[in-house]
Amino acid sequence: MNKFSKQSATRLASCHPQLQKVFTKVLEICDCSILCGHRTEEEQNALPSSNTQVRFPNSKHNSVPSKAVDATPYPYDEDDRERFSYFAGIVIGVGASMGVAIRWGGDWDRDNELKDNSFDDLMHFELVGE
Repeated sequence: MNKFSKQSATRLASCHPQLQKVFTKVLEICDCSILCGHRTEEEQNALPSSNTQVRFPNSKHNSVPSKAVDATPYPYDEDDRERFSYFAGIVIGVGASMGVAIRWGGDWDRDNELKDNSFDDLMHFELVGE
């Protein structure tokens, strides 16, 4: 049975309860790590533009609780786009089964076309409409 590390559990605890429920269920299906939940102003503004398109307070990571989470399948391989896409399908599907709409940073406009993004953030998942 998969289990979050203490660090992943702490990061997930900073997220909206709906994200906590979704990722707890995702963990039953696919081992994963939580890389980031809530970000402070200092943390958000220290990110390079290659990692984010927004500054504090405009990220869903900046709310308390965080309405966004950065997560990756475990073990982490940032160059495995196919694996991130597969993982995103699991996250989005689990969310949908729980009535929680999730937007993924690999398909910002949620049109299921993965090649039309101008900016990819394959680890990013956020609540829709929150």
